[in-house]
Amino acid sequence: MGIQYFEEERIFRLCTKNTMYLIGIVDEEGFIAHIYYGKNFSDYHLSHLTRIEEAPFVPSKNNRDRLSFLDTFPMEYSTQGIGDFRESSLMVRTENGHRACTLSYRSHQILKGKPHLNGLPATFGNEDTCETLEITCYDCILNLEVVLSYSVFHDVDAITRSVRLKNVGEDSLYIEKVYSVCMDMDNDEFDMLTLHGSWARERHIQRRAIRLGKQSVGSIRGESSHQEHPFMAILSKNATQDIGEVYGFHFVYSGNFLAQVELNQFDSIRATLGIHPEGFTWKLNSGDEFVAPEVAMVYSEHGLGGMTRNYHDLYRKHLIRSTYKNKKRPILINNWEATYFDFNTEKLVAIAEEAVNLGIEMLVMDDGWFGKRNSDNCSLGDWVVNEEKIKGGLNQLVKQVNKKGLEFGIWFEPEMVSPDSDLYRAHPDWAIQIPNRVAGLCRNQYVLDVSRKEVRDYVFESVANILRSANIRYVKWDMNRQLSDLGSFALGKDEQGELYHRYVLGVYELQERLLKEFPYLLLENCSGGGARFDPGMLYYSPQIWCSDDTDAIERLAIQEGTALLYPLSTIGAHVSDCPNHTVGRVTPFETRGYVALAGTFGYELDVLKIPKEDKEMIPSQVAMYHKYNDLVREGDYYRIASYQENHEFDCWQVVSKNKKETLVTYIQVLRKPNYHSRKIKLKGLNETKWYYLEETNERYYGSTLMHAGILVQNMWGDFKGKLLHFIEET
Repeated sequence: MGIQYFEEERIFRLCTKNTMYLIGIVDEEGFIAHIYYGKNFSDYHLSHLTRIEEAPFVPSKNNRDRLSFLDTFPMEYSTQGIGDFRESSLMVRTENGHRACTLSYRSHQILKGKPHLNGLPATFGNEDTCETLEITCYDCILNLEVVLSYSVFHDVDAITRSVRLKNVGEDSLYIEKVYSVCMDMDNDEFDMLTLHGSWARERHIQRRAIRLGKQSVGSIRGESSHQEHPFMAILSKNATQDIGEVYGFHFVYSGNFLAQVELNQFDSIRATLGIHPEGFTWKLNSGDEFVAPEVAMVYSEHGLGGMTRNYHDLYRKHLIRSTYKNKKRPILINNWEATYFDFNTEKLVAIAEEAVNLGIEMLVMDDGWFGKRNSDNCSLGDWVVNEEKIKGGLNQLVKQVNKKGLEFGIWFEPEMVSPDSDLYRAHPDWAIQIPNRVAGLCRNQYVLDVSRKEVRDYVFESVANILRSANIRYVKWDMNRQLSDLGSFALGKDEQGELYHRYVLGVYELQERLLKEFPYLLLENCSGGGARFDPGMLYYSPQIWCSDDTDAIERLAIQEGTALLYPLSTIGAHVSDCPNHTVGRVTPFETRGYVALAGTFGYELDVLKIPKEDKEMIPSQVAMYHKYNDLVREGDYYRIASYQENHEFDCWQVVSKNKKETLVTYIQVLRKPNYHSRKIKLKGLNETKWYYLEETNERYYGSTLMHAGILVQNMWGDFKGKLLHFIEET
């Protein structure tokens, strides 16, 4: 494992326990080639894969066909304007308006550990857990230094990549495109897998064959978005959950992105991922440096499931920093679907009093507690407690809730401002807008320009003053609209293209400041549900609200797509009332609990109004959470069946790291008439050990459970579920 440089062959070898990545330096001009990424084995003499011994040959031997060479060579990082007509990863414009760049190897260094990315979220590791390779490239015409950075983890089969640009000349440069990863590889009839959706149906899985031309997903909404996800996988035709090759690329960033696969004339694939170039320009003055966000790459020869478990381990060990990372989260009840804007101190205290008797541990006060906020038409930005609702002030309410035995949490939407607010009337120029153009509203609100320091300072102090005023242990940080009408009064005319990225950097700075002053805080990010569920936000919050749709059946597809990449402990999931407020569906209270268990687990309802039989089930669900959460939070996740594929049932499994116990969740979505019991095969167990099913005390050999399977009896009715808990016999 680790990083090696073989000077004679001019090859870099980057190895995790099970994967290998090879980079080569080619020709006297120092072209940097991608040679190989895949299963680890001992031989690294694979430079023949670059085909440099075939026509059109390297330029030093055949400069007459330089363009033909550049258009076929497997570039480790592609540039524009020089003859490579495939997708470029870097586009730079000079003050004279020229766009051309060529990168040549200059030097490299291998470091123990992993340097921080300035101002950006990123994976981390110390000298014992990872190594980093930095390859410095140079364009002598632009006087541009480009550092390609690779970090290799010893305890996870993952490699991260990022790019750093520095203007070492005297003239300003303009970055018009900068991706974080580029990888060229031969096509092998690959498929492309991506995640798609909309509000209330985020991250549904889509798989399709890669065809000639460009296939991409992206966002220009100023956030990673409900509609697309900053991820793509390239996978072999035969790939399933358990077999086949999978290459995963996941962007550790919360703003605009473009993930693209291009299949060209020579049956070669180029995969690129990074900041979306639309609307992006960055002025790089002399001596300035620009750091691009990182991409987390995973190769699996054991199908999608292998990729999933590597991403889960990477994020649990090397991305999430919260003190809650390895702890049970408090079981909270959020008042939003219980009351919406219609609440006061008495109503909240009454909910708290009933909730604590049921075993719930925290009350979260959602939207409507500040300014004159009785609807979503006003007061965003006026973060002052409405004492007509919260009589006696926030501190008094929190003390009453704490006295009942519950912790207290609160909702903010700090990045937004309502036209009908004291803040907007005082500072209309603080909203993102283009002068002389009527800015569009969404949810009757504008976006604050947090690229500006004075705006960030106001936002931070507004939130911090509330947190300082009372014993608040949890914050739900929401963001309910996309960015549009991009303009900032604080940026010059040749800097307006920086606003998208500067906005995201501003959000990151705000959350970093928040956690520095309030390190005990449990922060849950949210964006109209799951519009900013991405690895960048996980760096600041150990959980993200998965979707505003809490219907148990809709959540099956949403949580399947989310769990493809993210540990279950990061997925904000609640039991809500029925008929469900989004789709109107009625599902059993028990099933709602089973689905929410595959997440953070909490409640989004009014315990004073729900049916008696539902309320009486809450203590047993609380006990269920406490019994299984350590396993769900830290175990290995396996997907057994997908309701999206079979249209009848859903099934997933979590196995402890030591393989001594496993929990299987089975959801019968539709009851099939006149049908036998269903056989399912478990995964990830110790084949030579005996396991007993806790519910019946039946004994099974591990190999029997995995290869022969067990039978699950049909249940009466639709939307039914059950848990199967197996424990290794000692």
